[in-house]
Amino acid sequence: MHRHQHTLGPSESGSVVLDLGGDSGALIIYTGRELHGREIEISRADREGRRTHSAVRERHVRDGVFHSAVYPDLESGLYTVWWDEGTPAGAISVAGGAVAEFVWPTSSPPGAS
Repeated sequence: MHRHQHTLGPSESGSVVLDLGGDSGALIIYTGRELHGREIEISRADREGRRTHSAVRERHVRDGVFHSAVYPDLESGLYTVWWDEGTPAGAISVAGGAVAEFVWPTSSPPGAS
């Protein structure tokens, strides 16, 4: 997890494009409002040294408002979601042609800083 905070405006319905198909999938991490602007890192389980991150943004959709980080165009495989630099928050499988969903834990995992 990067300690960077961003001031990001809300994302409107239809403003995120996901390129799904073949070996390409996507991941959405749902969080609470308190993580707005925080960057959450993920990495393929077999490539933990190569992390990518996305900022949590407010998302306005037909059914209301929620907060999430979106990772489009991911190679299928098992991914680690990082709570902080050295502590996993969990793991999620991303399949080609699909959107995987992960709910951010409400309490810190053992060993988290």
